[in-house]
Amino acid sequence: AGIKGPVSSDQQEYVDAISQSGEHLLSLINDILDLSKLEAGKADIEEEELLVSDIVNQARLLIGDRAREGQIDLYSLVNDNDIRLRGDKRMVLQILLNLLSNAVKFTLPGGSVTITAATTAAGEIELAVSDTGIGMEPREIPRALSTFGQLDGDLDRRHEGTGLGLPLVKSLVELHDSDLRIESSPGSGTTVSVIFPPERL
Repeated sequence: AGIKGPVSSDQQEYVDAISQSGEHLLSLINDILDLSKLEAGKADIEEEELLVSDIVNQARLLIGDRAREGQIDLYSLVNDNDIRLRGDKRMVLQILLNLLSNAVKFTLPGGSVTITAATTAAGEIELAVSDTGIGMEPREIPRALSTFGQLDGDLDRRHEGTGLGLPLVKSLVELHDSDLRIESSPGSGTTVSVIFPPERL
């Protein structure tokens, strides 16, 4: 039999919690499956011409609710709306979403996360996510990049996860013959940049 009558606030909370838990589990399973495919060398790149501003807008839309829930301002700065990148759309979007998810996760309420996209003097495409979050020591960066390696900060303990965010990004970036750069310091936030080579412009 279906539920009759109005749903109480307590019932709605339970429904929301179940839904969020399901989405969280699905996200973790997808990350693990994607990473196992990459490690097995079975990930296929389906290259096409991508408008970088479109990818940035899609990522902003998908991460917007989470940023609002965390009371975090989300900005984007694209220096040329006609920048086009040759790459796998799903993978490039996943790179950006994983970086944004990490940035939002480690930024306190009232902070901000900024996506920037630009071409460099060398003809590369630089896609970066900067946050005003808790940051980390340079010595902690290798651990953050290792599979299942999570930092031990209070924010990280409050947010469950497998620690696959950055390792997955690193693998997807390498599939595009590109570089991943991380700049961070405790209390000053983190900037993660993906540098696509000139041949992908």
